[in-house]
Amino acid sequence: MATAILPDGSKRELPDGSTVFQVAESIGRGLAKAAIVGKVDGKLVDLSHPLVGEHEVSIVTDRDPDGLSVLRHSTAHVLAQALRRLYGEGLQYTIGPVIENGFYYDFQFPEGVKVTQDDLPKIEKEMEAIIAADFKFGRENVQPEDARKRLSSRNQKFKKELIDELEKAGETSVSLYEQGDFLDLCRGPHIPGTGKIKAFKLMSIAGAYWRGDQAREQLTRIYGTAFFDKKQLDQHQKMLDEAKKRDHRVIGPALGLYTIDDQVGQGLVLWKPKGAVIRQELQNFIGQHLKRQGYSQVFTPHIGRLGLYKTSGHFPYYRESQFPPLVDREFAAKLAEEKCSCSDLANLMEKGDIDGYLLKPMNCPMHIRIYASEQRSYRDLPVRLAEFGTVYRWEKSGELGGMTRVRGFTQDDAHLFCTPEQVAAEVSGCLELVKIVLSTLGMNDYRVRVGLRDPDKAKFVGDAAQWDAAEAACLAAAETLGVPFTKEPGEAAFYGPKIDFVVRDVIGREWQLGTVQVDYQLPQRFDLSYVGQDNHPHRPVMIHRAPFGSMERFIGVLTEHFAGAFPLWLAPVQVAVLTVSEKTDEYAAKVTQQLKDANLRVELHNSGDKIGSKIRTALMAKTSILLTVGEKEIETGTVSVRSYFDTPDALKGTMSVADFIAAATAKVEAKWHPAQTASASA
Repeated sequence: MATAILPDGSKRELPDGSTVFQVAESIGRGLAKAAIVGKVDGKLVDLSHPLVGEHEVSIVTDRDPDGLSVLRHSTAHVLAQALRRLYGEGLQYTIGPVIENGFYYDFQFPEGVKVTQDDLPKIEKEMEAIIAADFKFGRENVQPEDARKRLSSRNQKFKKELIDELEKAGETSVSLYEQGDFLDLCRGPHIPGTGKIKAFKLMSIAGAYWRGDQAREQLTRIYGTAFFDKKQLDQHQKMLDEAKKRDHRVIGPALGLYTIDDQVGQGLVLWKPKGAVIRQELQNFIGQHLKRQGYSQVFTPHIGRLGLYKTSGHFPYYRESQFPPLVDREFAAKLAEEKCSCSDLANLMEKGDIDGYLLKPMNCPMHIRIYASEQRSYRDLPVRLAEFGTVYRWEKSGELGGMTRVRGFTQDDAHLFCTPEQVAAEVSGCLELVKIVLSTLGMNDYRVRVGLRDPDKAKFVGDAAQWDAAEAACLAAAETLGVPFTKEPGEAAFYGPKIDFVVRDVIGREWQLGTVQVDYQLPQRFDLSYVGQDNHPHRPVMIHRAPFGSMERFIGVLTEHFAGAFPLWLAPVQVAVLTVSEKTDEYAAKVTQQLKDANLRVELHNSGDKIGSKIRTALMAKTSILLTVGEKEIETGTVSVRSYFDTPDALKGTMSVADFIAAATAKVEAKWHPAQTASASA
């Protein structure tokens, strides 16, 4: 008999070979009707999956995130089936994974065929016909040779390459899925039938390369999304429309915050004066709390010896996401004398067997060397080293995006070196910083995830007992936050577990921002020590933390969260002084200087334009406060105050210059910001 242990601990006994769907039926018709896939011993499986023996079984429905992911992956198969019908056997289909908020599938179209955005409605119509037919997804496990023959007969060269790789890796069986007249290589699982897809939309088309390799075939990537009902799809579309209005790649340059110049390099941000104001204000803000918590500021160079990163493990563990090493000039000359070929040099660089340098991918190894530069006593610990350090990562050009995905970025990085007994308190202090940052910016809708190691993966290094201690410390700290948190095996850094803050912005999107990581491995790799009370050397524990994470990414997210209308204390221009006519120029200039003397960031608008035009210009620039000065204001020594935000607590009305300065500076000092739902008063 097969025994299914259900989530509530109860058991269902069925004949061996009974399916997960039959388990759902035994529980109730409603559950069976809502079932999408099953989960057996923690692994997602088709509803047709047979059970033999005792297993933990749960039923995944349309209310589960896993169910939505499966639905979207199945919709990607429907897309491929539709294109196969429309463009014939010459169509090559490659891979169609689920991504955040949807899916994509990459294709190579027959020679001479070019598919554009205008073709998407036609493709959607064919997909609708497939969905209406409610083709069942059938899984078959076969030997690689059989799968290769069946897909080769359909002229699918990319699938043949994937099967070859699976066989080379030792796989003796691969899975094929068939729905109607379409066959695909896939691990699955899938929805029971295409009729489960109730709402979908193809979003866009882009170029791609097979396996992300620019030397390989160029493909066409079609993006789409799917939901279990049309209402969810409509809500998603509204969110995307709002996101377009808030896109920092449009708002940022328009407001003069930053620019990216091809002559400088893709993914390298040039901060303009107004963007630099926001960045500096954030640095000043957190700097006050770093001082309060006893951090010491340090500065480190942008490059370091390759051997430093080989010791830390960053090279070669993350070699593919780093810029190539820089060969030492003397070492290069020696290789030239030895007639070293270009291919030999490439092999040496691939392995890191060179004397050279690396553009800094992480700040931690340099902070470690600062710690190691002098003898430490237990009385000196914890040592807290902080730096706004710029690091460099190699991101593929197709993955770059404004400030949220770049090749050079600055981290509000810090590394704490402490005794094992101090870990809990230090992690709590780090979490306090992240909470202060988020609460000050009004970003109170967030969840926490604790990244744990995956014992099955080789990239996690170090002693299991130390990992256990580090994970226990992170979980205990997460418990104190008072917000939901999840445990996510496999999401740890290679050297230790981590706590990530995932923030939901004002339109419902999630962003991973602040992070805290506990590390027992790097102190061991670098042989760090401190002298304990027993006068013997002991190994410190290292904590990595970055409340903002990347300054570029954080400010990109803030730009979209606030739609470019930053809180008063962060706004690049806090006040615009607008003249009604030339008669008020002298008074307006005097008011402007008074505001500057009070350390407010001010612009004077005294052009010949009409006052209505000046107001529109200032509002378009999302200036926080507008002060209009006319002849009446001159007579009374006042200013007419108008706020960008139409909220009850915003500054507005007529007041003396002194009263306005007092009120405005008080809001700046209090880090005031309006309600996130506030609308502009344009």
